[in-house]
Amino acid sequence: MLELDEQQQAARDWFESLRNRICAAFEEIEREHGSEASFQFTPWERTDPGEGPGGGGVRGQMNGKIFEKVGVNVSTVGGSFSPEFAASIHGASEDPRFFATGISLVAHMANPHVPAVHMNTRFLTTTKRWFGGGADLNPAIPYVEDTEAFHARLRAACAAHDPTFYPRFSKWAEDYFFIPHRGVPRGVGGIFYDHLECFEPGEGPTFDANFAFTRDVGEAFLDAFPKIVRKRVDTPFTEEDMRRLLEFRGRYVEFNLLYDRGTLFGLKTGGNIDAILMSLPPLAAWK
Repeated sequence: MLELDEQQQAARDWFESLRNRICAAFEEIEREHGSEASFQFTPWERTDPGEGPGGGGVRGQMNGKIFEKVGVNVSTVGGSFSPEFAASIHGASEDPRFFATGISLVAHMANPHVPAVHMNTRFLTTTKRWFGGGADLNPAIPYVEDTEAFHARLRAACAAHDPTFYPRFSKWAEDYFFIPHRGVPRGVGGIFYDHLECFEPGEGPTFDANFAFTRDVGEAFLDAFPKIVRKRVDTPFTEEDMRRLLEFRGRYVEFNLLYDRGTLFGLKTGGNIDAILMSLPPLAAWK
């Protein structure tokens, strides 16, 4: 079992509590539409090649009437990066030991008028400590008002902490969630941040400050996304709408397998394969 310090334990506890609340909120939407679908939780353990126990996590997945496939995973892992991978991780080039805890969510919706969504927040410890994460909306059939509502809620969360956060992090999401070989964005954006480093008091942003912001990102997501689902879930759709959805999902798959940092991190650190690839949709199509 991993030994966690006070900050690591606090982050882990928060991510697990957020997972529980999100799963309950999504199950409630299923109940509102006559579905008894619920999350199935599968624990997994990781063994670090060099140092024995390496932590693990719980993969939560629901296949429902509204949420065709949604995964909400929490993992808490530690050990040592491989030398070549350590060179690419903030603060790990000289010392490959690490700790990471976080929540990762991807929802693929049955109705093509309801957007897919991704949310991830995490806390990492190497020779430095930092938070990262964000949330982004991925509609096959975009609605301007949904995009604006999603961004407005994230903008408010950012503004409560630093007036530069939303301009910086929304632009970061725009640049990061882009499919270079297609020349198109993955979705309509949101926010993305990384290496939000934690300093001692008086030296820069502290753990408490960055943790408070990361919690507010989670709260913003939990407030904004269910409202969009309820707004769009009963919209009639056609075969052409479904075709657009499946082709859009194909591009989502391409991004997550070719460019997504979280996918690479999971694969390079011996994570659970089913949990790493839970972001992939149940059905997709290519021309």
